[in-house]
Parts: sequence; C-alpha cells; structure tokens
Amino acid sequence: MVKSFWFFLLLIPFFSFSQFSFEHSIYFETDEFFIEKTEETRLYKFVESLPVEDLIKIEISGFCDDVGAENYNLVLSQNRALAIKDVFSSASFFPNKIVSVDGKGEILLNIYPSENPEIVRALNRRVDVVVSYAEKQIVEKEKPKKPSRIVLKNVHFITGYSYLTRGSKETLNTLVETLKKESFSFIIQGHVCCTEGDLDAIDKKTKERNLSVARAKYVYDYFLNRGIDKNRMSFEGLAHRFPLGGSYDKDRRVEIVVSSTQ
Repeated sequence: MVKSFWFFLLLIPFFSFSQFSFEHSIYFETDEFFIEKTEETRLYKFVESLPVEDLIKIEISGFCDDVGAENYNLVLSQNRALAIKDVFSSASFFPNKIVSVDGKGEILLNIYPSENPEIVRALNRRVDVVVSYAEKQIVEKEKPKKPSRIVLKNVHFITGYSYLTRGSKETLNTLVETLKKESFSFIIQGHVCCTEGDLDAIDKKTKERNLSVARAKYVYDYFLNRGIDKNRMSFEGLAHRFPLGGSYDKDRRVEIVVSSTQ
C-alpha cells in the first residue's frame, strides 16, 4: 500500500491539469496601491527566480481588507493588481502571458481566524501572482520499494506565516483521502526559506522564531481535523537545514517522512 501511495504522490502535479505553478503574494499598506520598496524587492527576486521555459500563463489577483465601502475596495483591489502587472511589464517578463488582472475586492475577517484582526487585515491587503508552467512529460522509472521521504508538491505557505497559499488546500484534501486508505505512520516536517541552517524563521502571527514548527503543526492539525489518526502522525520543524534551491516557494514547504510501514 505504501508503494501505491508513493506512486500517487509522484503524479499529483501531472494530474493537476498537467501543469505546475509558482505563487507569490505582495502586501500593501492600508488604502494604498503603491508598492513599498521591501515588497518590490521581494517581487523582483521572485521574478528573477522563475524559469523561462514552458511558461503557460500569469494570473494576477488583487484583494483588500474589509475596511471601507465595498465598491471603493473593488476599485482599490483592481489598482493593486494593475500595479503588479506594471512590474512584470517593466521587467519584460512575458507580459503577453498575463491572462488575467482582476480586482477581487475585500476579504472578510473569517477567512483566516485570528485573535488579532489587524493581522488578518494585513494579510488581506495583497495581490496574489500565480505563474503556471506546462508539466514536462515524465518518463517513469522503477519506484523504490520502501519510499522514505515525500515532498508535498503544490503545498506552499504565505511568506512569514503558517497559512497556506491558494490552491494548496485542494492538494491536501486529495492527500487526506489517500492517507485514509493507508496504515503507515509518518513524520510531518516543516521547512522555511531565507534563514541560515538551524536558525528558524519568525512566525509573524505569534512573533516567535518557530515558523517551520508552526507550518508542520498546521498540516498535522489539518490532517487530524479530517480524520487521520493522531497515533500515525508526529511533526517537527527543520528550519532551513535542507534548502532545495531555486525559487523561495520551494523552501516554504512541508515533507512527509514514512517512519513505519506497519
């Protein structure tokens, strides 16, 4: 059964419409669509890290917090999306591949439950960029009989938080249904980008330096709340000890290590 599970996970990107994507969020000050310098720098680094081959499309979606009139926020979210489009155009990064630049308006506070609504509002003042690529044809190789480490592809986190990016929950939901058919035990390992080795990143929600642990626990709780036996699971944070290289999104990740096949 473990072998079939391993085969399923390897093919998650293939079955996801034969494409994979990189995601990035840009955050704004209240009532502004001007890009702050730090956010602009992060965006340019993201663009520079992107592959140039097999790019299918770029989608840009703007959002606002719940403060202010609904129609005003709709226009503001559109202006934020257009500001990000201008960055891609000025960087000459495939502006012809931009298929949507949409203002989605305001996001209600109940999307991300929190004791501090200002943290939620800060997360909602953003633009999400999704850059999608064609999945290259995979030549199947013989699978290992006892797989030990599984990278959860297309499961990524918002910068500085243990909140999932758009689309990640869909992958986790599919994974939950597969885990219910299996019996092996596993460890959920959280990783972060942009620090050195054993130094963990700061969780912007709690201000504690344990972001990789928080991300692993988020997935643990996600599985637990959907019926996965807690006796099969444990979690740990590994900070930035095992970077994958390339896009920062790849290091903001969670992996599963099979600890027992019983």
